[in-house]
Amino acid sequence: VQTCALPILHSIRQWDVISANRVDHFIANSQHTARRIWKCYRRSAEVIYPPVNLDRFSLHPQKEDFYLTVARYVSYKKIPLIVEAFNQLKLPLVVIGHGPEFPLVKALAQPHITILGAQPDAVVEDYMRRAKALVYAACEDFGITLVEAQACGTPVIAYGRGGAAETVRDVRQWGDRSTGLWFMAQTVESLVHAVQCFEALPQQTFNPLEIHQWAKEFSPQMFHKRYQEAIVKQVEIHLGSL
Repeated sequence: VQTCALPILHSIRQWDVISANRVDHFIANSQHTARRIWKCYRRSAEVIYPPVNLDRFSLHPQKEDFYLTVARYVSYKKIPLIVEAFNQLKLPLVVIGHGPEFPLVKALAQPHITILGAQPDAVVEDYMRRAKALVYAACEDFGITLVEAQACGTPVIAYGRGGAAETVRDVRQWGDRSTGLWFMAQTVESLVHAVQCFEALPQQTFNPLEIHQWAKEFSPQMFHKRYQEAIVKQVEIHLGSL
């Protein structure tokens, strides 16, 4: 079967390269995606972050003593990794989501970890507002959930690759303007260390209002502004070349 597929795959790759060469201007949803476009096509891409519906999420400065993760239970989201880390940490964790790994996640969780499964938007929003921090272990092109949590003034502990490296301001780089903390390997040990570092920080390290303000950089209004500016610029370039 693999041998039969090779000519088809070769044709698809040729078509893909030819199609890419017809593109006048690439727009990517993150620097992470822009680097992949360069790797595949040797073409630069302008970054315009996608719009996040921030109106659903309100600033809530008072945080409670639990961590939260919200994601589909699929392999690349690394929910079992998060659960195993919090099994070691013995800290309260709430897990919201659904997917094929639900039985595995449920079986791994110790009593201090609450597995809620799929929940209505209102429940998700409530937990995001109250959580001490959102924990996220996936490598995403952008990562809308990370911005949603920050819109609530909730800091984020995230795997520091992909979109998270652009949407979450790591405390070691941003100081009092930080919005969270990165961990640099998708391992239980790396996440455990990151949460321990987070726990050791002074309570006032993360300013909910600063976090909330940063999330506005990814609002629909900012997206529309940047997208319109990009279109106008490309039209001007095109007209100038005629």
